[in-house]
Amino acid sequence: MSDLVRFGVSIEAELLERFDQEIDKKGYSNRSEAIRDLIRDQIVTEEWASDDETVGTITIVYDHHTRDLSANLTHLQHSFQGEIKSVLHIHLDHNNCLEVLVVAGKGQLLQHFADQLVSIKGVKHGKLTMTTTGSAIPTKGSHQHIHGTEHSHSQD
Repeated sequence: MSDLVRFGVSIEAELLERFDQEIDKKGYSNRSEAIRDLIRDQIVTEEWASDDETVGTITIVYDHHTRDLSANLTHLQHSFQGEIKSVLHIHLDHNNCLEVLVVAGKGQLLQHFADQLVSIKGVKHGKLTMTTTGSAIPTKGSHQHIHGTEHSHSQD
């Protein structure tokens, strides 16, 4: 288990009041966890900016009646130089489909791929949401998780 460190923060009363309102809306039980999440979010943002290996989802909504759209989407997905981990396809109504692609690769590669998908004729909306592989962000109770032919855990 990681060591917890306490530290003090000086902050304007009005800013703290707004922060408390926001964390209350989001359901945080205390300020500490909200601050930890803000710090983690900043670390993830830095990972994207430094073009580290990252994971994310690309969500698109498109009109499946658009000529050659399915072929164009499939071709682009097959040419992607990163890794598509999974694809979820949902028929929203008679005309529209939703696809969620779980992807892994360098941050800039994922952004470029998402931009290409979203720019295809017939795609109505799309968004890339990147997150971290988690290796750079320690959490309380964190442990090593090793994948391969054997499945093992070791406590830090």
